[in-house]
Amino acid sequence: MRLRILSGLGLLAAAASLTGCDSQPSTVKMADTKVDAAAKLKAAKVAKAQFAAKVKANELGQIPVLMFHRVIDKPGTTDDRTPQQFRADLERLVKEGYVPITATEMVTGKIDIPAGKHPVVLTFDDSSPSQLTLNEAGVPAPNTAVAILKDVAAKNPGFRPKATFYVTRDMFGKSAREEQAQVLLWLKDNGFDIGNHTRDHLNLRGRSHKEVEEQIGSIAKEIHSLSNINPTTIALPYGNQPSKREWALRGGKAYNHQGAFLAGYTPAASPFSKAFDPVGIPRIKVMEKKGDCKQFCSEAWLDWLKSNPDMRYTSDGDGSTVAYPKFKTPYLRKTFTQWSLPY
Repeated sequence: MRLRILSGLGLLAAAASLTGCDSQPSTVKMADTKVDAAAKLKAAKVAKAQFAAKVKANELGQIPVLMFHRVIDKPGTTDDRTPQQFRADLERLVKEGYVPITATEMVTGKIDIPAGKHPVVLTFDDSSPSQLTLNEAGVPAPNTAVAILKDVAAKNPGFRPKATFYVTRDMFGKSAREEQAQVLLWLKDNGFDIGNHTRDHLNLRGRSHKEVEEQIGSIAKEIHSLSNINPTTIALPYGNQPSKREWALRGGKAYNHQGAFLAGYTPAASPFSKAFDPVGIPRIKVMEKKGDCKQFCSEAWLDWLKSNPDMRYTSDGDGSTVAYPKFKTPYLRKTFTQWSLPY
């Protein structure tokens, strides 16, 4: 019979053929693995989009950047706030679901806050002692802006004690380099952001390129020498831009900013939106509805954002995606297409 005369080699081949019927080639297994991974990735993205829709995420929405100056008992100008007013400002933000982020986090798009919450940027100009003064134990003095901010945050978990301080040579009222370094390093070590506000707080409009670079670059070097910090952003004195707007961002090796903030009257565009202009980011003066502020200061704009929730930035809680209603897709900056999560 033919079965009896099969060679040993033939038997081995037949056995191999039979066992091969029950197993797949490695290339097929790899293909199946890729298909499974792709399916899981797609399912995860669908789940994220569904969650984003549930919390009404809109990361192309507007962000209020609030502009503070001194926090003192007897305000000398409408730029000042009393400690009681400043606390009330923060408590309103808590109540309406805002979470502070820094100017650096905003311009770099690193906005990582809980789902359903709204970012707000707290900025302080002129490096006043009323913003931060440390006692002998290295603790912020009572009723300074930082002390009040930390107290409100401690009483309201999730409300981050974050802010950006725009520094001039006044340096929180300190003249000794050791004291200046102490204050800057305290801010750095406690998660606060330090920005450039020019050395002498001069109006940069109409000044030469050399003057602009000197005003911005000299304080940038001073900040770096005291704290090893290179400011990411600048707040332009009086909100006035130099003859060429780009001078505010780059000045040789002295400074390289990613955002320039104004003193304007509107909420700012999301960094993920085509409307975002890093050379001219508007801020909002903090004040009640009085005079010009009936329309253009913090109370009026926060009221407007509350009444128009579809216009403000609402987080999906995932720092790795940019979530928004699908019909807003035309407003997405192409730079962020890879992270987009329309729903």
